[in-house]
Amino acid sequence: MSPGEVQTIVFGLLRGLLSSSLFLLALFLGFCVIFNFTKLRAINKNSRIVRSLDDRLSGARYLSPNVPRGPADQLKTPELQEHTGR
Repeated sequence: MSPGEVQTIVFGLLRGLLSSSLFLLALFLGFCVIFNFTKLRAINKNSRIVRSLDDRLSGARYLSPNVPRGPADQLKTPELQEHTGR
């Protein structure tokens, strides 16, 4: 084999690997983008979008920002109250 043939084979191999890698990357990113668009729609009882079984059975319930979340409200701790009082 001459050096020109080896160079042609190496460039062909690199071009094939690069093109297949770019194709798979574009395919993967395309699926990620398409399937994440469905998460941007609002969910209600009549929606065909189901993110979880809980959404299908009871519907999504969103809490307002000022609702306490559990036994300890982390935004109303004494440390934070003292800091906002200054």
